[in-house]
Amino acid sequence: MDTTLRDGEQTSGVSFSVSEKLTIAKLLLEELKVDRLEIASARVSDGELEAVKRITAWATAHNFLEKIEVLTFVDAGKSINWMLNAGAKVQNLLTKGSLNHLTHQLKKTPEQHFTEIKSAIELAAKNGIKTNVYLEDWSNGMRNSKAYVFEYLDFITTQNIERILLPDTLGILTHTETASFIKEVTEKYPNTHFDFHGHNDYDLGVANVMEAVKAGVNGLHLTINGMGERAGNAPMASVIAVINDFLEEVSISVNEKALHKVSKLVETFSGFRIPVNKPVVGANVFTQTAGIHADGDNKNNLYFNDLMPERFGRKRKYALGKTSGKANIQKNLQDLGLSLNDEDLKKVTQRIIELGDKKEVVSQDDLPYIISDVLDSDTIEKRVVVENYVLGHARGMKPSTTLQLRVEGVQYEAHAQGDGQFDAFMNALRKLYKTHSKKDLPDLIDYAVRIPPGSHSDALCETIITWKSEEKEFITRGLDSDQTVSAIKATEKMLNII
Repeated sequence: MDTTLRDGEQTSGVSFSVSEKLTIAKLLLEELKVDRLEIASARVSDGELEAVKRITAWATAHNFLEKIEVLTFVDAGKSINWMLNAGAKVQNLLTKGSLNHLTHQLKKTPEQHFTEIKSAIELAAKNGIKTNVYLEDWSNGMRNSKAYVFEYLDFITTQNIERILLPDTLGILTHTETASFIKEVTEKYPNTHFDFHGHNDYDLGVANVMEAVKAGVNGLHLTINGMGERAGNAPMASVIAVINDFLEEVSISVNEKALHKVSKLVETFSGFRIPVNKPVVGANVFTQTAGIHADGDNKNNLYFNDLMPERFGRKRKYALGKTSGKANIQKNLQDLGLSLNDEDLKKVTQRIIELGDKKEVVSQDDLPYIISDVLDSDTIEKRVVVENYVLGHARGMKPSTTLQLRVEGVQYEAHAQGDGQFDAFMNALRKLYKTHSKKDLPDLIDYAVRIPPGSHSDALCETIITWKSEEKEFITRGLDSDQTVSAIKATEKMLNII
């Protein structure tokens, strides 16, 4: 059962609109193919009521209504009336699964609580509503008031209910406790359907789910991206992967290939960002960074495991950065249908390492532009070198540049101001050429700055400058992580051309 739209929406700062809830519900049932959805809490708000009406209307038209569930309360029929208005047919009734909660929150005896629960179930049945029952704080109940828990289970298993839902409400269980408690319950009541509802406060949500399944639990409550209160709930994607890979005796209907798609949509609607290292759905989890890993994959997929990205509608990537090495770059070149000789590959590798040292992240889309820049630079004989420069920009003062230029081994220096840093650089350059050279600098007639087309990173900035001399019009390009530096590199190429 997916409870992203109910328990997941309790994530701090998250509130889905009516249309967002309907869209997510459709995806969960039609594409991800979960068995059941818990979509709301009764009596929360007018917006919640409207969302449930929209979902139940759609579910009725597509024969999914029995899969739609709503959290309700022991409230003398108010929740039932709300459900009837909303068109829902399955209630998940919230009751107390620990003596501590019963005594201090409700201030009632077990007998009083059981009598009210019995009335709520009977009223639901009279109105054609099926009942599942939550034992809130069940995990603490098993730890600290086990006699009460079994007294309650002895009572509730005699009632007209579909399922008993066992939540680790505060996320306090270890995997060994989960296994022990679930086994104890399922062995005593072998004909009852039990669900486990895990939270992730100790980052044990997936481990607890795994042990619950092994101990005989019949259902699981999960959320997309592990959304939920505090540290969240057991995450859908990780649990599905674990069940499919390690619990072969368990058959589930969930479509793995849709996990990433649904995950990204929920991220967009909720604003709840997926950590890049989150298993299965995180941005980085199918990205190899170290060059030695790419080399091993080239030789015999040495760094693959059973979590193949294609299972989840994804693709393996090889990061480009200072730890990449030639093997990572070759993998990316293969994807692009490009090839380089060993010498050129070394030069491109060195350039990517330099960018990595600046903490820049290079994408595959940047690679053709890096190759072009490196190889283009190699075709021009470097008789003129921009040795050093200081770029100054202060509020209320004109930008300035101090430039050091080496021309055929001779060093020159000049200082100038301008309307911007690059303009100041060009003014210093003109001053040097006017003083020391008989050559005229070409006119700058067009100046364009962009990130490489298709790139989704900010690692590189490409500056394309069009120059015009008396003889010809020509273009030079510069590539760097800094806009002004990329323009200076394009200018250095111009100086060598002339």
